[in-house]
Amino acid sequence: MPPPAWLNFPKPNPNAALRLFCFPYAGGAALLFRPWPNHISANVEICAVELPGRGARLRETPLTRMDELVPLLAAALKPFLNKPFAIFGYSLGAIIGFELARLFRDAGAQPEHLFVAGRRAPQIRSDRSQRYNLPEAEFIDELRRLNGTPREVLEHPELIQMMLPLLRADFGLDETYECRAEPPLDVPISAYGGLADTDVTREQLESWAAQTTAGFQLKMFPGDHFFLHTSLSELITAINWQLASHF
Repeated sequence: MPPPAWLNFPKPNPNAALRLFCFPYAGGAALLFRPWPNHISANVEICAVELPGRGARLRETPLTRMDELVPLLAAALKPFLNKPFAIFGYSLGAIIGFELARLFRDAGAQPEHLFVAGRRAPQIRSDRSQRYNLPEAEFIDELRRLNGTPREVLEHPELIQMMLPLLRADFGLDETYECRAEPPLDVPISAYGGLADTDVTREQLESWAAQTTAGFQLKMFPGDHFFLHTSLSELITAINWQLASHF
C-alpha cells in the first residue's frame, strides 16, 4: 500500500528500529527533510510530514486551525505507529508535534522522544502582534526580516503571490494557537535554538521543561531562527545522540 499523502519517505528504511516524524516550519514542505537520511542513524527512518497546500499537495487548501489539523494528522499517522516513533518539529512544526504527542498520549500511544526547535514553549504567549493578517507589504517585510524565505522568492512577484496564501495560513495556524492546560507529557523533550535568533530566546526554550516529567535538554546552535539550514550536521548529531538510548 503506498504511503498516504500526509507522509513522504525520502529514503525508505523498513529495517529501522524507530520512525522519526518530521514537521517543517511555516511555509515549509516535506522536501526540507530530503537530506536527513544521509546524516541520521541507520536505525531511524525519516518520515517527513506533508501538510496541505505545499509540495505534492499544492492544490489543497492549507488548514488554519490546530484543532482541525491535529486529529487529521493523528488518523493519517496511526498505521505507522506499529514500531517505536519520535517527533521532530521546527518552529510551527514544534507546536504541531507537541499537540500530536498530547493526542497520542490520550490514545495510549506515546512517542519515545519529542524534539522541538525554534519555537517558544507553548504556554508562553507571543509578545508580538499577529502577523498573518498584516498588509501585504508589511507581511513581506516580516518574511524578509525572519530570513527564512529565499530571496529569489521575495523578489519575484509571481512566486511571492503564489506563496503568500500558504504563508499567511501557516502564520495564522501558529499565531491563533492557544495552549490548553493539561498534565505534562511523560516523554523526554529536547529543545533546540539559534544563538542569534531574535524571535525565540533561550529562556523561552527553557520553558519547554514544564511540559515533561521525563527529562529535558536544551541545546543552542550557531545561526538565527533558521539555524536548521546553517547547522544541520550539528543538529542531526544531537538528535542521533538522544535517540541512541531508544534502540
